[in-house]
Amino acid sequence: MSDAPIVEQLKLNEQTLPAEEFERISARSGLIAERRIKREEALENFGKPGRDEVKLGSVFTAVAKQAGWVPHMKLATLRNDWASIVGDVIARNTTVGSLSNGVLTIHAKSPSWTTQLTFLIPELQKTIREKLDGLDIREIRVTGPQAHGPATRKKQYVRQNMHYRAR
Repeated sequence: MSDAPIVEQLKLNEQTLPAEEFERISARSGLIAERRIKREEALENFGKPGRDEVKLGSVFTAVAKQAGWVPHMKLATLRNDWASIVGDVIARNTTVGSLSNGVLTIHAKSPSWTTQLTFLIPELQKTIREKLDGLDIREIRVTGPQAHGPATRKKQYVRQNMHYRAR
């Protein structure tokens, strides 16, 4: 390291250095004072009539729109409110699957419920549009349980109804 003074090492002007440093500190203290004044005003005006209030829900809505979460939130609402949208009986025998490219998939617990819901698709679309405005559903597909022929059904029957004795 050199024994030269720091002013010479950094090539600083000794006559302007105090003014530059004071200017920086002065600007910083001005910002701090401005923040303090705003904070005090906010505390004094808290709850007074005429103040511009923003509901927390509207803030979340704006964030959701900006982030592109609205379709996901609508689908979550559909899943959560499924019983109130389609009725308890249908809700007990079906679940909301997925929503992809405007196609809503509903899973039914049995082939008979699959058939029943297939006939109800126009009414379901109308009800969902009324209760969840803005959810883009162009088509509804109903899927049932996947059976793979008589052998699979026989195995399922045996498992459910037969009890094997331990030897």
